Order: sequence, then C-alpha cells, then structure tokens
Amino acid sequence: MTFDAIDKKLISFLQADSKQTNKELSSKLNLSVTAVYERIKKLEQQGVISKYVALVKKEKVDKSFVAFCHIKLVQHTQEYVMKFEKEVANLQEVMECYHISGDYDYLLKVIVEDMEAFREFMVNKLTSINHIGSTHSMFVINEVKHTTAITI
Repeated sequence: MTFDAIDKKLISFLQADSKQTNKELSSKLNLSVTAVYERIKKLEQQGVISKYVALVKKEKVDKSFVAFCHIKLVQHTQEYVMKFEKEVANLQEVMECYHISGDYDYLLKVIVEDMEAFREFMVNKLTSINHIGSTHSMFVINEVKHTTAITI
C-alpha cells in the first residue's frame, strides 16, 4: 500500500497520540478538519488503522516482571500447532506470541507481578498445555526501548 506524505505524517501523529482532535491534526497538517476526518476514515476502512488503545504503564499496575519464553512442541502436526495456539491465546499473562523459526517453535512475551507469579504461571498454566516438549525462559533486566509506533 502506498501513502502520500500527508498520510505518513497523519499516521505518525496518531501513533504518537491518538486522542488528538481532528482540529489539532488539521492544524498540524494544514488541512481542513473534514479532510483529516476523511483520511482517517479511509485508513480505518483499509485496515491500516485497526484500533485505538490506551497504553498502560506496567509498573503502575504491578505487572513489571517481563519474561520471554521459548517453547518447543513435541510434534509439528497441524493439530498440535492449532491446539497450542488456541490455548496460549487464552492466557492473560501472555502479551505476545510468535510462531518462529530456529531451535524453538514459539516465542512468548509474558508479563506478571514478580518471579513467584511467573513460577505460578509456568507450573499451573503454561506447562499444563499439552504438546509442549520444552521451554526456555529469559527475564528482562532493563527495558532499553519499547515502542508501538511503526515507521512508514
């Protein structure tokens, strides 16, 4: 999909702060409020903008323990893959799940309160999913960069 310079700026402004009014955006883009509204609607209809969310500081809600878990399935059949993906999608502690190449099959980003909560998650939830052959976990020491904005 191709975007003109105004679309790129608009997307950048919305990713930085989606609560800006169309009037504020129109001033920044030197467009009418109607033109901004129409561009946003077009981006939404094309699926470029899929939704608007509030980004919550994990420290403020006692969820500052971040772990990345590599998962290896015992077999790579369609049944095992589909079942694992369905079950892991229902775990509220899993913020992100990627089917990856390499030595492991999946990479999970898990956010919980602390090490004890992580152990509880591993023992009672994650490892109770059938077809997991092995796991390997790493814990975040310091978050160097975190962004949700995609450069266009």
